[in-house]
Amino acid sequence: MPTPPSPVENPRRQQIRREAARLFAARGFLGVGVDEIGRAVGISGPGLYRHFAGKDAMLADLLVGISERLLDEGLRRVEEAPDARTALDSLLQGHIDFALDESALITLHDRELLHLPDAERHRVRSLQRQYVELWVGVARDTFPGLGEEARPTVHAVFGLLNSTPHSAAGQGARDRGAMADLLHRIALGAIEAAAAPAAAAAPAPA
Repeated sequence: MPTPPSPVENPRRQQIRREAARLFAARGFLGVGVDEIGRAVGISGPGLYRHFAGKDAMLADLLVGISERLLDEGLRRVEEAPDARTALDSLLQGHIDFALDESALITLHDRELLHLPDAERHRVRSLQRQYVELWVGVARDTFPGLGEEARPTVHAVFGLLNSTPHSAAGQGARDRGAMADLLHRIALGAIEAAAAPAAAAAPAPA
């Protein structure tokens, strides 16, 4: 039986989500009101309630949504890859695209996760753990020498890639491809270095 098509996202809801992410990232969740978000999308503040139950629901939608999207996309990339190295390259490219194109969501997660209700915050954490474990498995399959260092290495790579909104600030759009290539090389190099046998880094005997 063919897979049913995914439901089409309401364009207005997409617009609200995008503007809410931008405003929350720039001014903080507590510093932005519903009326301001409404003005940004050209509707009255109360009109937003036709699309979201409130500001808390917008934040939950943004943070849970991006965590779900990263995991789903990561699983798809791994499933479609013919081998572990290709899967790792694809995971890196997917996360780099996220870091370069969704900087407001990275800032939002770093600053505002604590404002989520407990259930949504636990959901985000659960999705993130699954995403990390997906990477850990692929990294170990690609570089068996990683062993127990796979998990901290993956976290370090995320830290590197997620800092991109700060390091790439002010760069023109024409530099995006070069930045993506650079990040890919640096992140892959970090994983390869962590996988190198410890003995190779030890000083030679006198």
